[in-house]
Amino acid sequence: MSNDQFYDSKPWESFHRVARSEAGDATDGHHLHDNLPALIQASSQTFSDKTAFTTCMPNGMNGHLTYAQVDEMSDAFAVYLREVVKLEAGTRVAVQMPNCLTLPVVAFGILKAGCTLVNVNPLYTKREMEHQFNDSGAQALVIVDMFVDKLEAILPKTGIKQVVVTSVAQWFPPVVRGVLKAVLKHWNRVIPKHNLNVDNINQALKKGREAKAKSNIDVRQYWEHLTRSDTALLQYTGGTTGVSKGAVLTHGNLISNLEQVDSVVGGHIEPGKECILTALPIYHIFAFTVNLLAFYHKGGHNVLVPSPRPIQNCQRAFDNYAITAISGVNTLYNALLNEDWFTVYPPKTMKLAMAGGTALHQSVAERWRTVVGSPIAEGYGLTETSPVVCFNPIGHERANSIGVPAPGTDVRLVDEQGKTVPVGEPGEIIVRGPQVMKGYWNRPQDTADSIKDGWFYTGDIGVMTEDGHFSIVDRKKDMILVSGFNVYPNEVEDCIARIPQVQESAVIGVSDNQTGEAVQAYVVLREEGVTEKDVIAHCKQELAAYKVPKKVVFWSELPKTPVGKVLRKEVRAAVDKQ
Repeated sequence: MSNDQFYDSKPWESFHRVARSEAGDATDGHHLHDNLPALIQASSQTFSDKTAFTTCMPNGMNGHLTYAQVDEMSDAFAVYLREVVKLEAGTRVAVQMPNCLTLPVVAFGILKAGCTLVNVNPLYTKREMEHQFNDSGAQALVIVDMFVDKLEAILPKTGIKQVVVTSVAQWFPPVVRGVLKAVLKHWNRVIPKHNLNVDNINQALKKGREAKAKSNIDVRQYWEHLTRSDTALLQYTGGTTGVSKGAVLTHGNLISNLEQVDSVVGGHIEPGKECILTALPIYHIFAFTVNLLAFYHKGGHNVLVPSPRPIQNCQRAFDNYAITAISGVNTLYNALLNEDWFTVYPPKTMKLAMAGGTALHQSVAERWRTVVGSPIAEGYGLTETSPVVCFNPIGHERANSIGVPAPGTDVRLVDEQGKTVPVGEPGEIIVRGPQVMKGYWNRPQDTADSIKDGWFYTGDIGVMTEDGHFSIVDRKKDMILVSGFNVYPNEVEDCIARIPQVQESAVIGVSDNQTGEAVQAYVVLREEGVTEKDVIAHCKQELAAYKVPKKVVFWSELPKTPVGKVLRKEVRAAVDKQ
């Protein structure tokens, strides 16, 4: 391959022929719909009597919703937003909760209302919540009751005019729900009191149903005009400056990625008969697209785990349901393989495991195949690409590879001048395809810096083989991956800098057996009196738990460039030598 060539998706043609021969009509004609509500409604009607979602608690207590119930409830929530809250089309609505039955209902309802969904990490601190609410311009919020106390302090500083509160145990059988809520509130003390004027989710749905019946509203009027170019989702991602940015994902971005996923794995998914375990949080783009949307489209039964940590929280889900598919990051698979209950009694029905978010260790992939009897297919993607860019063809997995670009996706590896590097040489991965975001929300300069001549510059370094398979040799220069979550050093350093006695700091990622990487801070003090515990305690007040340094080391000085920029690369090199 010459230096002026780039890799496109043509090699998928042979894999497509295999998929079609196995799946028949299931993978033919990948133009799904013009917008997500149309896709959601079609699946709801096709699989109406099947169970769509189950929330499984660590003790096995659970609740279920069918496709028909999800469809009716999301319709009611759409009417609530438009007719009761009086939101206009395109208005941003934030959702902040772990995996639970309410999440698909409100997410689908927001899309059906013609509004824009804003996924918010429930682990965020008050400062992080305030930034995202204000940056997105969200006017309504659906939040789980466990985090309402954080909201009370910041709500007056935001543009949010309506709050809806739900529970992880929402729509569980009455007796089970009562027991769980009592335990959470009185024993675990995780449901705080608040003085906010809110609707609970049942009140919101009741008001929506009443408005719908009173005015004989056809919910399709809110969404049938939407096209693939209309915005569906603001998915927030960190930036190299540490400032959280909203990737503008359109209906077309997400549906195109579903079509691409369908082309890759469609022949291995039997419509209406799959059961996928969703341990990854749906507010993350990987689980949002692959678990929520793709498997809803295929009529899958989605078993939701509110929190996979400790990993024992997943045991009853495996015990009680015939899991056929799972998505996860390396640390999740590694944790399962270190549990006797999983390795002694592995899921016999498992046929599809998908990995992303961080590099899949070869030792984990090999152990998984030995224990489970089926492989893990590793892929690669980003928030800005909805997310799938590359994926290993099912049945043709390759070790230490992220696979080949998804159908319709072009990938180039370029040097610092933007010229294509030779095959086998490392270069920055740049991507062009229908799944690439429209841009960053209200950040034209950041958009221009990352999308050039239609190519999205990922900041990740990869290598391509002669037959078009890719591997990642380095990640974004300074990003830290903690259990699949992005941590950006500038944000942590900015937090540490607010300690008066601190002069400067450098934050890097170090290898960690439990989380893949851990955050470590190297701090220079301007005056004595601050301890490691002080720095960690300060960060815990300002940052989500996974961003907090696990270790703080005090140095007399940090390596810098001639202009005074701290060289994290040299900090890492010095640490590696110790």
